[in-house]
Amino acid sequence: MIENKEKMVSVYAEANPNPESMKFVMNVQLLPDGQSVDYPDQASAIESPMAQELFNFDYVGRVFIASNFVTITKNSSLEWVKLIPELRTFLKSYVEAGGPIFNEGFSATPKTDDTASAETSEGDAAIVKKVIDLLENYVRPAVEQDGGNISFKSYNDGVVTVHLQGSCSGCPSATVTLKAGIENLLKRMVPEVKEVVADGVTF
Repeated sequence: MIENKEKMVSVYAEANPNPESMKFVMNVQLLPDGQSVDYPDQASAIESPMAQELFNFDYVGRVFIASNFVTITKNSSLEWVKLIPELRTFLKSYVEAGGPIFNEGFSATPKTDDTASAETSEGDAAIVKKVIDLLENYVRPAVEQDGGNISFKSYNDGVVTVHLQGSCSGCPSATVTLKAGIENLLKRMVPEVKEVVADGVTF
């Protein structure tokens, strides 16, 4: 559980490939590095008082929280230029006042779901390890830069399934990124990989 002890909080907005999402970067730690949570609606954000407050803005449709940033996806036709000042002010005031980011005892899901490797054969386990290493070291930093997250879900008969969160959800360029970027990288580095698909995201 990370407690915010900073007094002066700076928040700046950073655009990403998803025009419906905006990344708000802070100079404070919200979660341990590599951990993140994705709330597609207010009901799912029961463990995060800050996310609950954000959903009270009627134009907020999704909240993604990572180490030092919050990605907000809007469900409105309102322009970001009108929304950013209000959201920046809220985040700055909330964190500076020491408002709880998460409920006591909350623990974010680890960044990588390694459970799938336990269900694979020995040969597949080696492939899974290579895939996870590539996702962790080459793909995730770029995806986080764009306000999202990617995690390994499963490997089955040449098909890698990943889970995309944050700004990646519903992003118009997500399919291109997945196929032209991530799939090409994995196929080149791990010949056994034939395809990469995304789970739990609507393109």
